[in-house]
Amino acid sequence: MNFSNSIQAFEQAKLSIPGGVNSPVRAFSSVGGTPPFIKRGEGAYLIDEDDNKFIDYIQSWGPLILGHSDERLVSKLIEAVKHGFSFGAPTRGETELAEKIKSIFPHVELLRFVSSGTEAVMSAIRVARGYTGRSDIIKFEGNYHGHSDSLLVKAGSGATTFGTPSSAGVPECFSKHTYLAKYNDIESVKKAFSSSQTGIACVIIEPIAGNMGLVPADINFLTELKNLCDINGTVLIFDEVMSGFRADLRGSYGLNNIKADLITFGKVIGGGMPVGAFGGKAEIMKFLSPLGSVYQAGTLSGNPLAMAVGNEMIKILIENPDIYKILNNRAINLMNGFKQSADKYNIPLQIDVRGSMFGFFFNSQKVKNFDDALLSYTKRFAKFHRGMLELGIYLAPSQFEAGFIALPTNDNLINETIQKADEVMANL
Repeated sequence: MNFSNSIQAFEQAKLSIPGGVNSPVRAFSSVGGTPPFIKRGEGAYLIDEDDNKFIDYIQSWGPLILGHSDERLVSKLIEAVKHGFSFGAPTRGETELAEKIKSIFPHVELLRFVSSGTEAVMSAIRVARGYTGRSDIIKFEGNYHGHSDSLLVKAGSGATTFGTPSSAGVPECFSKHTYLAKYNDIESVKKAFSSSQTGIACVIIEPIAGNMGLVPADINFLTELKNLCDINGTVLIFDEVMSGFRADLRGSYGLNNIKADLITFGKVIGGGMPVGAFGGKAEIMKFLSPLGSVYQAGTLSGNPLAMAVGNEMIKILIENPDIYKILNNRAINLMNGFKQSADKYNIPLQIDVRGSMFGFFFNSQKVKNFDDALLSYTKRFAKFHRGMLELGIYLAPSQFEAGFIALPTNDNLINETIQKADEVMANL
């Protein structure tokens, strides 16, 4: 493929934007080469500045279940734009989307919208601290909850990709209240609880981790975690910014039936528009201003454009629940195809699927936690990624990210991807 226009665009971007990108993993630093600069998206495809066409398995990192530029969502967006971009005032669209989400998640009694997943998580932790009167929190190694200060401690996603699990610029006094536990290891959680002098305000976890690669939490582990939090009066927060409405219509709850005290959403609930939300038990959420003393605000929270697209997106998903079965079957077929090719060429490969989310590791052992993920052969992943890109397959540019299937990514495209993966595997 010719990438000359993308190369030129990347060099130009570096003159005005740090590293030439506005989110680090986009720089392709861990997989090599120049990131394609995207011109437009069409259904299952991305088209770059050189008119290269890629089958897209990122789908804006999850939210585009219906693919790029779905006509139904575009129509709602155009209609909303005609009425104004932003009001900084309440609209009916906010209530309508909140009611839709509440109808699907019975344990979400109150909900507040924000503009990003990072905001949602940051705010959920603040209200948990306000509710409990405690400062300490527990997070899990390799789980990524956005880039707020106290959570950039052994984080996944881009922080792992670049070999810096913690970030410079975060004072020690900010992170001293963050205790680390090992994913899928309840004993490490108990140890963290016992280490806190003042008590744990909340435990935050990705119940289906997608930011150290796809690593789902064991149901028994989540059950024990829920019981441990209940015993200690600790708020359990499920970060479903990635998995909410993606792995299942009801996120992880639809797969394990475990009710967290608070849930954070993002990405999918806006159909690709900038949006996030957090919600849960009314007795906790009522600590938020203007009802309570925990302050949280945002001029663009509940943005009418995001609400219009989100309402249509969730409506479609509610009315067409078979979408999840279709996408799950395609994800399973894709990963089985990758695995068969890897086995044929004696390449160790671990695969996993949750709904329309998929993940694979060039690793000789099953990945259950962050330490396991770090044993993956990242140089082999980089070669595989580059080979697939050259053949028109757009995968996440990091071993430590999940992939996503969109509805327009039909069986023919899945089979085409498998064939190209076999071609690349043969040359690894």
